[in-house]
Amino acid sequence: MPLRDHFHAPLDKRRSWEELHGGWPMMLVAALSKRLPPRYVAAPRVHLGAYFEIDVASYEEDESPQASGRSSDDGAVATETWAPPQPALSVATDLPDQDEYEVRIYDAKHERRLVAAVEIVSPSNKDRPESRRIFVAKCAALLRQHVCVAIVDVVTTRQFNLYADLMDLIGQTDPSLLPEPPAIYASACRWRPVDQIWKIETWPHALAIGQPLPTLPLWLSDNLAVPLELEASYEETCRILRIP
Repeated sequence: MPLRDHFHAPLDKRRSWEELHGGWPMMLVAALSKRLPPRYVAAPRVHLGAYFEIDVASYEEDESPQASGRSSDDGAVATETWAPPQPALSVATDLPDQDEYEVRIYDAKHERRLVAAVEIVSPSNKDRPESRRIFVAKCAALLRQHVCVAIVDVVTTRQFNLYADLMDLIGQTDPSLLPEPPAIYASACRWRPVDQIWKIETWPHALAIGQPLPTLPLWLSDNLAVPLELEASYEETCRILRIP
């Protein structure tokens, strides 16, 4: 079955794109679990921007500050409250919320070491320059830790290619993206040594509405990869959610 456009009519009037993004990671986990060697485990991760709002006050003790050098009634010396200098900059701003829909693959034999990650791009990852920078920096940091990264982008409402931005960040250009990077795409990337030289290796695919999704190599080590079957997991997600 072909890729649907989950962000435009008529489908977006009937179903939310969040249903696909929320369900697809688990279908990928189910498919990968059949392929992974016993020492590896896959797990879904859905992390919404609002999750970052942590109630810091719940960790504070209900005590009043006291001046240093002054003894309290029980004879103990209190600690002085330090007064920091005024900030050099104070401006109103809105930090971007980063939604994360992903699958992570761990090597259970080596204390749950992360070896691969599948990043399903959400609209919030592409909506602002700072959001795109955060997403791309995250992917680059994972690659630097020798984690294979797969980027899957079916968001048709934003005409940005985060894989192209990733290549630009590391000072490279993928000729397959010329003359214009596709708005929807899928790519697998890894960073590994080849003859004592560190090389970035990528497997990019342009996506198209009405066409099937590709299978990407998901590298667990330098010499071991499993297929990331996007089409089968996507169709199973749509079937279960009754997305026409």
